[in-house]
Amino acid sequence: MGRPMTASMTKSSNNDTTDSELLRANINNETAQINWHELQRFFAGGWLIYVSSETNLLDVAVAFSLDDKDKVRKWLTSGEVAKVSDAQAKQWHTENTMFWSNVVKPWVLIQPVTDKHDNNIH
Repeated sequence: MGRPMTASMTKSSNNDTTDSELLRANINNETAQINWHELQRFFAGGWLIYVSSETNLLDVAVAFSLDDKDKVRKWLTSGEVAKVSDAQAKQWHTENTMFWSNVVKPWVLIQPVTDKHDNNIH
């Protein structure tokens, strides 16, 4: 039958890549569309994070999941990723905007659905 794998046997660059790919696939599978009215309670709780349309939502979700501080800091500094502002919330409420969303506890990452990214988000 063979012997059981030990921790030292599973630590390799191939497994790291596989783990990263698996995480990305799982996050992709959990990404869904949702409208603003369903997101309001998360906004009220301060849990919503906006991801600009120029940034890949999946990349951001993976970086948040892996606690990749350098990548997250870069996006926060550039404004590509930010907490949702009151002005954004008001506009999205009026328009009942649709979003791609993903939960990376405690955050809910959102990105407005656009024609450009409608089918390419994941």
